[in-house]
Amino acid sequence: MTASSNRILDDFAKLFTDAAGAAQGVRREVETAFRAQAEKLLNSMDVVQREEFEAVRDMAAKARAENETLKARIAALETKLGGDTGTSAGSPFGGNTQGEI
Repeated sequence: MTASSNRILDDFAKLFTDAAGAAQGVRREVETAFRAQAEKLLNSMDVVQREEFEAVRDMAAKARAENETLKARIAALETKLGGDTGTSAGSPFGGNTQGEI
């Protein structure tokens, strides 16, 4: 009787091991399908990727810093020339310092 009960327990252990392996396989398949659907949804929403966002943010920060440097140089040149700093007489844009026409 001991040999047959050990065999039954071994069969149950094998059955549970196989079931656990199958459950892991199903879990991987569900994760793969979910990721594919999530990626498809994000692509259809035209969402920007983080790397692209950070690259543009860095470019904007660099442009702002360069803009500040250029503003300082213009102010220094205007001071050196004794020019007007914002009236229509000193500006090549007729009083419009933003460069708009």
